[in-house]
Amino acid sequence: MKAAVYSTYGPPEVISIKDVEKPTIKEQDRVLIRVHSASVNTLDYLYRKGYLPTRMDNGLTKPKSPILGIDVAGTIEAVGENVHKFKVGDNVFGSCFGSHSEYVAPRENFLSHMPKNITFEEAAAIPCAAQTALQALRDVAQVKQGQRVLIYGASGGVGHFAVQLANYFGAEVTAVCSTSNLDWVKKLGAQYVIDYTKKDFTDNGNKYDVILDAVGKRTFFSCLHSLTENGLYITEHLFFPKYHPFQLMIGSLIGSKKAKIHFTKPNARDLDFLRDLVEEEKLRPVIEKCYPWEQIVKAHEHIETGRTKGKIVLRVK
Repeated sequence: MKAAVYSTYGPPEVISIKDVEKPTIKEQDRVLIRVHSASVNTLDYLYRKGYLPTRMDNGLTKPKSPILGIDVAGTIEAVGENVHKFKVGDNVFGSCFGSHSEYVAPRENFLSHMPKNITFEEAAAIPCAAQTALQALRDVAQVKQGQRVLIYGASGGVGHFAVQLANYFGAEVTAVCSTSNLDWVKKLGAQYVIDYTKKDFTDNGNKYDVILDAVGKRTFFSCLHSLTENGLYITEHLFFPKYHPFQLMIGSLIGSKKAKIHFTKPNARDLDFLRDLVEEEKLRPVIEKCYPWEQIVKAHEHIETGRTKGKIVLRVK
């Protein structure tokens, strides 16, 4: 089969499409998927560039896992003996490493049946970003009806899902994004919008129960005075050079305002929940651009700008 492979860390040009060995079902709780589409996430370019925290996981001098990709949508071609949820021919979406390839063989507990009312490309846009937003708001922040939630980076991959989910949970949503996306995030469900190119939300005197930094551009200390007495700041971006994780530890030991790091935990239960929301038209993935996977270098250049409206997707089949 063919896969988008990188054998050294560096710029987007280190990725090329090559012939590699097709995966097989070696453990009986796995399925073989013919990949139709896969998205490109921030984590993909961080691994490709070789930021130090990612090298600790993927090899200090060269990548141990040479195929990127963590989101997948496709059709099942084979199932292991212990797979009970899926059968051959099912269209599925979910999380697995190495999805920038023609075939993957993930465990069934990282997959869900694809929503019936969307395309493979739209389904591939959901898993990582939407689960990140869901778990941050529902599990970490435990957002309740009427709470004031601010989403920083509201027009990005995680952010545009977070706006919709916070609205679904009944929060009063303030979305921070650039000028061109203000009207769009309002349509997604934000009650208030702030143009970060013209105003700093920390200067407006408003207080928020939850601040979700979806792009890793703000620190806990910079948001401190914009939190309510028992307010919570959440981030999941530990890989950016400007980020100081010790702020979270120190800050959370002082006073009633807290900061938490969120690490996404892919699972079928959350994918099922998101699928139901999509089918009920209460959540929708937005794709800024879908690239043929032969243009994966351009897709990486795009995601690395940090200026995406929704998701970037690769069309593999």
